[in-house]
Amino acid sequence: MQIHGREFSKQTLGWIQQEIDSDPALSRRQLSIRICEQLVWRSPNGKLKDMSCRKSLAALEKRGLLSFTKSKNSFAFPEQKPSTVDFNPPKVDCDFTEIGNIEIIQLTSRYSKESKLWRYLLEKYHYLGAGSLCGAQLRYLVKSSYYGPIAALAFDSSSFALKDRDAYIGWSDAARHSNLEKVVRNARFLILPTVKVPNLASYVLAKTASRLADDWENRYNIRPVLVETFVDPSKYNGTCYSAANWLNIGDTSGRRDGIAKKIFLKHLSKKWKKELCKTPKIKLGDTPGLENPSNWAEEEFGRTQFYDNRLKKRLYTIAQNFYNKPQSNIPEAAGSYTGTIGAYRFFKNKKTDMDIILQGHTEQTIERIKEHPVVLVPQDSSTLDYSAHPDTIGMGPTNGVKHFSTGLILHDTVAFTEEGTPLGVLDAQCWARDPNEKGKARKRKELPIEQKESMKWLRSFRKVAEIQKLTPDTQLVLMGDREADLFELFLDYTKEKQGPELLVRSERSRKRKVSGDEYLFDFMQNLEKKTAFEIHIPHSGNRKKRDAFLEMTFSEVEITPPKKYRETCDPLKVWAIYAVEKDPDPNINAPIEWMLVTTMPVESIEDANKYMQWYTKRWGIEIFHRVLKSGCRIKDRQLGHADDIRTCLAIDMVVAWRIFFLTMLGRETPDAPCTVFFEDMEWKALCCYISKKPDPPNNPPTMGEATYMLARVGGFLNRKSDGFPGTQVLWRGLQRLDTAVEVYAIFNGSG
Repeated sequence: MQIHGREFSKQTLGWIQQEIDSDPALSRRQLSIRICEQLVWRSPNGKLKDMSCRKSLAALEKRGLLSFTKSKNSFAFPEQKPSTVDFNPPKVDCDFTEIGNIEIIQLTSRYSKESKLWRYLLEKYHYLGAGSLCGAQLRYLVKSSYYGPIAALAFDSSSFALKDRDAYIGWSDAARHSNLEKVVRNARFLILPTVKVPNLASYVLAKTASRLADDWENRYNIRPVLVETFVDPSKYNGTCYSAANWLNIGDTSGRRDGIAKKIFLKHLSKKWKKELCKTPKIKLGDTPGLENPSNWAEEEFGRTQFYDNRLKKRLYTIAQNFYNKPQSNIPEAAGSYTGTIGAYRFFKNKKTDMDIILQGHTEQTIERIKEHPVVLVPQDSSTLDYSAHPDTIGMGPTNGVKHFSTGLILHDTVAFTEEGTPLGVLDAQCWARDPNEKGKARKRKELPIEQKESMKWLRSFRKVAEIQKLTPDTQLVLMGDREADLFELFLDYTKEKQGPELLVRSERSRKRKVSGDEYLFDFMQNLEKKTAFEIHIPHSGNRKKRDAFLEMTFSEVEITPPKKYRETCDPLKVWAIYAVEKDPDPNINAPIEWMLVTTMPVESIEDANKYMQWYTKRWGIEIFHRVLKSGCRIKDRQLGHADDIRTCLAIDMVVAWRIFFLTMLGRETPDAPCTVFFEDMEWKALCCYISKKPDPPNNPPTMGEATYMLARVGGFLNRKSDGFPGTQVLWRGLQRLDTAVEVYAIFNGSG
């Protein structure tokens, strides 16, 4: 539970409640001090943040998460009477040069004579009174060497969110949460009404602003770079702020009193924008998951970094709806008008995007990766054709000149076990190609790889390298097809000390050279074939599934760098495995011929066979793409902008993974109880639907039994020749199971 930017786990809440119950006489201030000391909750200057803690306690009590014992005695502060100070305001009506030296005094003690005078002046002459300042604060009293006190100012913490201010700064949600303390607010500014001196107000504002950053940093160990204030247009025009070089950048919403205030900003540093827009990098592995998630959506997305809990709850709802009805459009999946509007607003919200949503799922995937000694990580690209939605903004070309279509390009990286069970999505890049770049392949070839689309392979490698450091007991093997045959990819591997191993299929047209001027393919073809083994080729497009026998050889080689790297790079030592189909069927257009290049030592036939079998698991990512396109029907998402589609796509990718995961889980662990995947309500409704009886069995079925039952709901006939249910019948079954669960809940009083 996140309150005021602070995470409170159930264990922490339990400890706080125990402290409250054990000592009913404990004041909230005493309790907040204990909590701050226990949680090391301190401000940058080292002081305990007990006021922030007390605000959090009030919010937790309001939500019913904490219960405080009501005391018979009242500890409320008595109503304060207006300050009484013996002070006669000076009557000044002169030119600015005649007022004498201006001294701005910072008040450090609330009990000093100056502080009492400061409060008296504001209570008597300011239309808002002295009030109570928010959070960190500084107070100033302004004196003239001729006339004494003539003005008072106060600065405190900035407003949490302002639409026009945040747009002017260019703040993202994460940057605002990280850098809000570097913005302060001019909460009060008073020139005594008896003082009539031209340019005095702008001079005081400018002089105070020149010292504000130093004073604030000395007190709170945080250096502000921007100061804000609000001017009520019904009373003032803000002329003095404009004269002091403050900028009027917009208006508030006027939500508090119905009057929109003018927002004025003053830069305290030339690098204010750079300082405020620094976005903290969310490190993988630093975000804790939910302790007791109520469903799979909360488990997968519980680590997602949304600062607004309402967005996170909406994410859970959309994911659950998409999973229950994977082939439905957004309104059908949402099930109601309010749910549909909420989903569309979620996708359009600038605080949500693909990277943020997938971050939480990736964190959960890392936990699954840690359970395996070896994890295979293929990456691949796929085109998403949205030509049927020509009004969608932000699309680009997806293919050649003859059959022009528009859409997006998706390049994703998915983790698999050695047996082929998907563990989750580790990285996803989605973009639209520039239509003006079509036909400029020769020009792009001369560009550095950072400016090419091929950079997608290196970005994915670096993301997986980051994950490898978090899973030292698991060996990650990054795989790619012929498009991934990039010298730069292997060059990145040599620079990464704890990165994943590489297993890449080489492309003949790259004309890789080894040992000088000999081509890699020619070198490997001349070696004696050392073994033959059988692999299964799955169905894909026009390719029919079949079993193929491959003859194979392997050798250590040194890849010669391309011309542009020969002066700076040495030859790269790798291992090559060459396999060619033995006695291929003459009716097959393209017999198997694979050249695998790997960073893993291949010292025996067993090693070569193992790595070749690993590479066959790369087809799993193609199955994942098929589930994503056909099962989740992402091409039918009718959204107005490509950014909205990317946000929606992130949820669809996790749903597609879960459907694929269910398929493989039923095959690999058929004897495990189905409760590892199905919730109680789901398996009970499934059993009743299949048996046509109102009462479910006492014990849940096995994973294999539940998978077959779900497949039957989706139209699986279970004939001898049918084999194990595939993803298509399972996603159909899931759609019908959702209705069965609703009916079961109604008849059993759970709806």
